[in-house]
Amino acid sequence: MKINTTSHLLKAAIFGITLAATFQSTAAETTDAMADGSRQSPQTISQNSGESWKSVPTQTISAGDVNFAYRELGKSNGGTPVVFLVHLAGVLDNWDPRVVDGIAATHHVITFDNRGIGESSGTPSNSMEQMADDAITFIKAMGFKQVDLLGLSMGGMIAQEIVLKEPQLVRKMILAGTGPAGGEGISSVTGVTLYDMLRGFFTRQDAKQFLFFTRTPGGIEAGKAFLARIKERSENRDKEITMTAFMAQLEALRAWGAKQSVDLSVVKHPVLVVNGDNDRMVPTPNSRDLARRLPNSELIIYPDAGHGALFQFHDDFVSKSLEFLHKAQ
Repeated sequence: MKINTTSHLLKAAIFGITLAATFQSTAAETTDAMADGSRQSPQTISQNSGESWKSVPTQTISAGDVNFAYRELGKSNGGTPVVFLVHLAGVLDNWDPRVVDGIAATHHVITFDNRGIGESSGTPSNSMEQMADDAITFIKAMGFKQVDLLGLSMGGMIAQEIVLKEPQLVRKMILAGTGPAGGEGISSVTGVTLYDMLRGFFTRQDAKQFLFFTRTPGGIEAGKAFLARIKERSENRDKEITMTAFMAQLEALRAWGAKQSVDLSVVKHPVLVVNGDNDRMVPTPNSRDLARRLPNSELIIYPDAGHGALFQFHDDFVSKSLEFLHKAQ
């Protein structure tokens, strides 16, 4: 699909109309993932350091020509750091506090804004390959010799590029709501995203309610709870994504969806693949396909859940993720 000037202008216009409404708050299969999990009560896990996602400071580190903004929790836990890679249009404050605090209860966790996103400087990258290069630059600047990766959606695509480029840098990966290059329906992410942004605008709701969660009673309830949680941090919040950065990410997704399939059998690392059974953004069959292609993978599909299944079932997701990270290779 060729991206022409008209489509760029259309997307820019839609983005301009809906930005404020949308980003205001800024291969074994497991199917027994708590059928009533949409009603689970939020659970905050305290940190050894006394810090939490709600209050941890944002720091910066210079690498190459970029000042990367990042937040760090659980450093005193030691061990292999877990680096979070965020979704389309996401900044630091789009991570669910229950997921970050939950993993950081026993692990060293780092979240960061890639080049030109949020508080990080520079021109945003417009390909997964470039975003992976920037992430590798950040990881090495932090002095890490090896990391675990937790990638959501676009972040999961970046994680795949990282492990293919520098396999020795990665120990384990958790890939949520994502799929392989050239996967089914990935080239349609732009259309789905813009459509739901308009739905959010005209119904005066955050578009993530449509993009991340099902329209069942359980999904709607889970979406409202998630949107409340990501507002818990009221001070020193990150900058929202700019139109330039958003357009660059859409171009990267378009290219990823059109990209020729990659041989993932070379990735021998342990991988946990996670999704909901009704993901509209990156259709669920992509997660099944990804797990099949990765020779050392586990798959969890949550019921009555969409793209944000890890947020809807945050308690179970954290528990399963910690079990996976602790497991001997």
